[in-house]
Amino acid sequence: MIKNKTRKRISIVVPVYNEKRNILPLHKELIKVWRELEDKYNYEIIFVDDGSKDGGSALLQQLALKDSRIKVLSFTRNFGKESALSAGCRFAVGEAVITMDADLQHPPELIPKLITEWEQGFEMIYTIRKENKGASFTKKITSRIYWWIFTKIASTEIEPHSTDFRLMDRKVVEVLNEFSEKNRLFRGIIDWMGFKKTKLEFIAPARVNEMPGYSYPKLIVLALNSFTSFSLFPLKLAGYLGVLIVVISSGLLVAMFFIRWFINATLFTAMAFFMVGNTFLIGLVLICLGFIALYIARINDEVVNRPLYIVRNKINLKNERKKSEI
Repeated sequence: MIKNKTRKRISIVVPVYNEKRNILPLHKELIKVWRELEDKYNYEIIFVDDGSKDGGSALLQQLALKDSRIKVLSFTRNFGKESALSAGCRFAVGEAVITMDADLQHPPELIPKLITEWEQGFEMIYTIRKENKGASFTKKITSRIYWWIFTKIASTEIEPHSTDFRLMDRKVVEVLNEFSEKNRLFRGIIDWMGFKKTKLEFIAPARVNEMPGYSYPKLIVLALNSFTSFSLFPLKLAGYLGVLIVVISSGLLVAMFFIRWFINATLFTAMAFFMVGNTFLIGLVLICLGFIALYIARINDEVVNRPLYIVRNKINLKNERKKSEI
């Protein structure tokens, strides 16, 4: 018993949404990894059931009832991966917290390397996905486009193709738990903090069940959320477009008068120019209003201040960790 108390505890947070077929394979791989580490570390695995509808909740409960180190946090509905990760970190009690996906694309065998880097003094170790073997050509292209845009406009430096598979020291987690924003990009917030960090690279294997965790609509929402969370460029774009419109409109006006007076007065009618120009301007105004609306929606979410998630039940979990417990 004394030996167990001297060992550091590592918390693993795994958000789960309709991943029933991946739960047992992932659990098996995690237990296999921890058999090699149990002489030095205690562990807890926190599965955050994000409103699954495939029966995975019952399977998680069975695992938790057999092993007290398996803990389950169940939401009343699907609140999203970012909320699930945040909840898992808030309930985690380990000196270090590892977050990872449930689809086995984040290889558990990389966990010992994460811990080794942590023991060398790094407070946050993030991973870079060099290749995704299971991704379609379309997803690979859209991923490159997203990261290219994000790195150009973001005010916070986030390395392209970084993932939520990372290890955070307790001090990082405590700071993270103080954040109250509702629309959040988990990895963006952590990178914004700073801290002493390093990276590991890995090749993601194909998903076991060939089912994407994120549909394209969800990916689009996540991309827009990341743009508006870490960049003011969409708002500035309205001003840039306004300047561009003035320059182009002035040039077209001069060209129109030149053509009508010196070349061919009947080539273009005034109404034609008016209709095309007016339609163009209306489109740009609507785009700008759309960007502004995104930011207003974010402000509304923060002002309304609804909870980030609602917990239905907990298994093998106590209340959220308080600072006094450190």
